[in-house]
Amino acid sequence: MNHSVFVSRTRGLAASFFLIVLLCACGGDKPDAMLASARDYLAKNDPKAAVIQLKNALQKNPDLPEARYLLGLALLRDGDAVGSETELRKAMALKHPDELVLPSLAQAMLAQGQYKKLTDEFSQSELKQATAQADLKTSLASAQAAQGKRELSQAALKAALLADSGYAPALVFQARDKAAQRDFDGALASVESIIASAPANQEAWKLKGDILLLGKGKVEEALVAYRKSVEVKTDYAEGYAAILTTLMRQGNLDGAAKQLELLRTTSPNGAQTRYFDTLLAYQKKDFKRAKELSQQLIKIAPENLLSLQLAGAVELQVNSLVQAEAYLTKALQAAPEALLVRRLLATTYLRSSQPGKAIAVLQPALKGENIDSATNSIAGEAYMQNGDSAKAEEFFNKAAKQDPKNTRARTSLALAHLASGRGDAALTELQDIASSDTGSAADLALISALLSRKELDKALKAIDALEKKQPDKPLATNLRGRTLLAKRDAAGARKSFERSVAISPTYFPSVASLAEMDVTDKKPDEARKRFEAVVAKDPQNAQALLALAGLQARTGGAKAEVAELITRAVTANPDEKASRLLLIDFHLRNKDFKLALSAAQNAVAAIPDSLELLDALGRAQQASGDMNQALVTYNKVAAMQPQSPVPLLRLADAYVIAKNPDAAAQSLRKALDIKPDMLEAQRGLMIIAMAAKNFDEALRIARSIQKQRPKEADGYKFEGDIAASQRRWNVAVDAYRAGLKQVASPVLAAKLHAALGTAGNIAEQEKFTAAWLKDNPKDVAFRLYLADSSGARRDYAVAEKMYLNVTQMQPDNAAAFNNLAWVAGQLKKDGAIGYAEKAVALAPNQPAYIDTLAMLLSDKNDYAKALEWQNKAIALQPQNGLYRLNLAKIYIKGGKKDLARKELDELAKQGTKFAAQAEVTTLLKSL
Repeated sequence: MNHSVFVSRTRGLAASFFLIVLLCACGGDKPDAMLASARDYLAKNDPKAAVIQLKNALQKNPDLPEARYLLGLALLRDGDAVGSETELRKAMALKHPDELVLPSLAQAMLAQGQYKKLTDEFSQSELKQATAQADLKTSLASAQAAQGKRELSQAALKAALLADSGYAPALVFQARDKAAQRDFDGALASVESIIASAPANQEAWKLKGDILLLGKGKVEEALVAYRKSVEVKTDYAEGYAAILTTLMRQGNLDGAAKQLELLRTTSPNGAQTRYFDTLLAYQKKDFKRAKELSQQLIKIAPENLLSLQLAGAVELQVNSLVQAEAYLTKALQAAPEALLVRRLLATTYLRSSQPGKAIAVLQPALKGENIDSATNSIAGEAYMQNGDSAKAEEFFNKAAKQDPKNTRARTSLALAHLASGRGDAALTELQDIASSDTGSAADLALISALLSRKELDKALKAIDALEKKQPDKPLATNLRGRTLLAKRDAAGARKSFERSVAISPTYFPSVASLAEMDVTDKKPDEARKRFEAVVAKDPQNAQALLALAGLQARTGGAKAEVAELITRAVTANPDEKASRLLLIDFHLRNKDFKLALSAAQNAVAAIPDSLELLDALGRAQQASGDMNQALVTYNKVAAMQPQSPVPLLRLADAYVIAKNPDAAAQSLRKALDIKPDMLEAQRGLMIIAMAAKNFDEALRIARSIQKQRPKEADGYKFEGDIAASQRRWNVAVDAYRAGLKQVASPVLAAKLHAALGTAGNIAEQEKFTAAWLKDNPKDVAFRLYLADSSGARRDYAVAEKMYLNVTQMQPDNAAAFNNLAWVAGQLKKDGAIGYAEKAVALAPNQPAYIDTLAMLLSDKNDYAKALEWQNKAIALQPQNGLYRLNLAKIYIKGGKKDLARKELDELAKQGTKFAAQAEVTTLLKSL
């Protein structure tokens, strides 16, 4: 053991023990003595010890105004701005002098980024004591400046200097304002003057560093000034922040880590420490740790602009787009002038395919003259996604001119040219960029463009060029495999994918492609082995575990086995949302509501700030019948996501189930306030209006949809449905016909056909059917509707004809083959079993199709096979009573009346819960 380390540690323990004993000995003192002791500790710059004394005093008397004030002051110095504000407000409520409380309270609010709240609450406050007035007004000047309100900021600064012309923080702020106006020489002269009269003013040293760095470009001299600021005040968080920021910009992450340790010794739990801890993890691309730290940071500084901005950037990196949007929206509301926040939020919207929102959020930043290259590039991407290639090209052009060496900007401009129809020229540009740049962005853009144009041979040549740049990476060989598949060269594709996996055995895109080819070749065991090999090498690989689960589900694996694999993915990556969401949804789909609720509760406990998981918890609570808790959860999600209409839709659904249509309608109207053309919300309001017999309101909504979407079917369908619900069939027919004049919709065609039949216009119905089928020879949906409706009317000949049409048009449509089998069985056709076998081959684990096959085999007296298939259907859905009823029928046909009786008795016990009780009774009587 290192003896010197051992001795130093034991001395430290002894000193700590002595301090604890001393503090405990003071426990019996009167509050006045504890207050005196706390003042001494604050004077010695030991806020932690002061906090202990003050809390002891307040335990004896919670209403001591000075104790509340001093506790707020101590917490502020210790970096706990949230706790400080709480205590200072209590001191203010206990009438402690404003001259003491308000300046410190303003600083606590500044530290949390509560700029608007501070100015709203205290901009009119006036203090009699000069220094206190100067302190408060300086804080207000900072808050106004942070909101971009320079005139109000200058007025507050003027008031501060009027109160105390020598107040150093105000003079520092004045010098900082000169620097902001780019008067760097004047700012530097002012700050040197402050330092000459107050050499221990840490803020002046820090500002000097800022001017030297940002105004003069003298990085090393700036670092000297920053280090001087923490030398004169060893716990000066802003000084440490400046050093850390500068080192990180230099890419000196090791130096930043050492500096962070120094900051941690003075403020282990402070917001600045946590912020830079998070930022350092982000810079090191350790996004998992950055996410963990950012969640802690948000808890202690939930309103701070930098905290929200960094948390949003982290969520964006891990592709948690809903949470990123929530953080960045809140940050932008706090600081509308924050350009970086706008860019990050716009990028979030682009990643979530919401270019309209991205353009809207960028608009204020696009109005000035000096728009930077990054903003122009993002604007170009937004307009490109939004389909406005001309506007996109305009912004990409600006970005490329501002930064001619920026390959990304040049690549984006080439893609804009491609979108505007200058394909050959754009491809030439991309080829030039790719050949002259060592990076891969232009290569990938070129390959993508060639593949989208189906120029597969040229794409293969571009892939060859990429592979020369990256011979030791699996990307190029994977792209070659995909391209060869597009050329229907399965053997060549397989060879390329295998080469990719040889380079990187856990490269999942190629592994997945090979597995998909195995399944196509009827070799599911080979596919399974591939995923298992990835898991063996990388037990934490959630993609492989989930792929295994999907494969098991497709190839007849038991439900418990699939759930176990998804659970393994969750266990391997407990902080990964996708696996948890999949597990919850898996249980919900299988109606295992208790398991879904348990999985959702565990997920939210592990990742409490995830909006997606909270939404899933609400769905699980709703499915489990706990509507009160579901409403609480959905309200929480809506509060966290004020600009999204989706949580409000969930709330509306829950209120409908809870039989509170007024609250449901209110939620839907709020959703429409956010997104006026949101079809789901409009549909929900129509349903509520119709349930209340308010058909005029329902019709008003339907017609507003028609105005918003004149070339879409929905508004006309809704108008027809409203009339149909009132049995006004001719009005319904007119509405559906009006819609068909705008859009050839199979849905409207089916609705019109049904309305004509119900109205008794059979001749017109037949005429319409013939015309529609002639004019729309490839319309599968209408043919399926005709087949289904004919089957329901027992017009099996027409149903058979339509299903045959569908299977000829869609030879992989398992549902059509299943229904064709059932209809052919009703017609006693010999091909029925063949159709059913085809359906099961296309969808091996669909119990409804297996049930059809089993019953057809039973009708042909193939008892053994029928029994085998029916038991398989029941194994897939053991709670389905109809499958058990059919099993009893098979037993009866096979002469196993005792086994049939056992199944029927169990069904009889379900009473009204099982809808086919009349048939159960009849069969029991027949035994």
